[in-house]
Amino acid sequence: MNRANWFTASPEGAKALTGLHHFVTTGTALPPKLVHLVFLRVSQINGCAHCIDLHTRDLIKTGMSVDTVVLVPVWHEVTHLFTEQERAALAWAEEVTEVSETHASDEAYAKASAIFSEKDLVDLTLTIAAMNAINRMGISFRLKPRAKANV
Repeated sequence: MNRANWFTASPEGAKALTGLHHFVTTGTALPPKLVHLVFLRVSQINGCAHCIDLHTRDLIKTGMSVDTVVLVPVWHEVTHLFTEQERAALAWAEEVTEVSETHASDEAYAKASAIFSEKDLVDLTLTIAAMNAINRMGISFRLKPRAKANV
């Protein structure tokens, strides 16, 4: 089934969402590698193939090794591959993405706020929220990944 192209069906909505994406990728003090790491983890949780493909490529461009990128889903088991800030961002990304279950617990907030300044934590949460919104659009309207089958 073909689904609507949400960019053309609602250009104003697309512009609003891409505006938030632009802010979190260029208007915060968060390192680009951290932003793409959060984008990838959120997309993995949500199951957005397009975004997983895109942000895996983005992370590799930032210099993250393929060995590390493939272990992002199990980062809890390989914490030595991630900085303290990256681990805190990944934990908060999971907490916020699964907010219907976690309710953004006080314990998780305390851990995140011990690593991030108040502004950076708000910007990190906006980053997580932006990717959750983009994932929902990408999944709902079946955005395709760039990956091609090996023939």
